[in-house]
Amino acid sequence: MEPLIFVLEDDPQMRSLLVRGLREEGYQAQGFATGSELLHKIQTTTPDLVIIDIGLPDTDGRDVCQALRARGIGVPVLFLTARDALSDRLSGFHVGGDDYLCKPFAFAELLARLEALLRRSGGDRTLETAGLVLDPAKHAVTCGGVTVPLTPTEFRLLAKLAASPGQAVRRKALIETGWPHGAIVYDNTLDAYIARLRRKVCSLPGAPQIVTVRGVGYSLR
Repeated sequence: MEPLIFVLEDDPQMRSLLVRGLREEGYQAQGFATGSELLHKIQTTTPDLVIIDIGLPDTDGRDVCQALRARGIGVPVLFLTARDALSDRLSGFHVGGDDYLCKPFAFAELLARLEALLRRSGGDRTLETAGLVLDPAKHAVTCGGVTVPLTPTEFRLLAKLAASPGQAVRRKALIETGWPHGAIVYDNTLDAYIARLRRKVCSLPGAPQIVTVRGVGYSLR
């Protein structure tokens, strides 16, 4: 079955173009005009990816993303917005977004970013390493009989660290793994994600810790 993509966009023409274009590319797609509509639908249907316009009539798109994460829904989120300020981009990442595309944009670029997000969040085999069990299908990590959900970006970062336990992983390598090619990611964005991921891993009994390797990056030890 083809991936299901929810499109949250208040402009009816843009929403129609996106939904139609995605369907023509073979995706299942459904459009929503307000955040409340999407949050209501997602109670019964979980998509594979969500496209969210930040400027909505009933709420801020970043609040919708935060609501999804609070409900334990870790599907990839790509923000669309006309705002190109650094503070806007960073705030989108900080609430759990996985990528950010500014309007106007080429549909081909949107497709490339969606494919990268879906590819990075795909897979159904668990990975056991460094005392952790990582489940890519559920975007979750288990240790000591306790499981915590992760966002797709958090999961990719942890998987990268867990692939080389005890070794320092460079910041550049983590950024390349955590975000699709072409995304604008700054050092403090990575630090914010690692800090949140570290808190989640610390809540697991007997789990290794994410430590900072000064001048290099991070390590799982």
